Amino acid sequence: MKSNVKFLWNRFTMREALLLGFCATFIVLTKVTLRMKLGISGHSLFFLMFFLMLARGIVPKTGAATLVGLLAGGISIALGLAHKGPLIMLNFILPALFVDFAGIFLPNLTSRYLTCVLIGGIAAASKGISGSLIELLAGAPMKIVLMKALFEGMGGVIFGMLGSLPVPAIIRKLQINRLIPNPNEK
Repeated sequence: MKSNVKFLWNRFTMREALLLGFCATFIVLTKVTLRMKLGISGHSLFFLMFFLMLARGIVPKTGAATLVGLLAGGISIALGLAHKGPLIMLNFILPALFVDFAGIFLPNLTSRYLTCVLIGGIAAASKGISGSLIELLAGAPMKIVLMKALFEGMGGVIFGMLGSLPVPAIIRKLQINRLIPNPNEK
């Protein structure tokens, strides 16, 4: 039996695909179980950015975070959690695309605290774009859409940065315990 059976368009191994699937499932589970009305804008981005950045660190391949975003969005729609309809996919895909895009230029993205926190904050801000697009499609005035995007974006950036903060330590611990490969050791 081969140990590296390729899966998903020969891009990921079965092990990597399972890890990414777990990250997507955990995004949806935290969204469902921690559905709290804190009155703080952007608090859901804490776990979204945590698991997107963790997925990119566990499977350091382009497309890992995007696959997690697609799966999480699809699961949310399938479970009926999408109060905004199919456009909810943008809330998962835009931050995931940004994490993957940043990973192209910063291969060690999840091993350094500062880069991880900065990319997590910027990726979390992209959720404001998807929210604004949904509001515009609903017919809201541009001034209100911009003010809401700014307000929600600030909270999202803070929670996105906080969610990304523990990722380098977790990745390092997983590498030390040989649960994921360490790129520095060959």
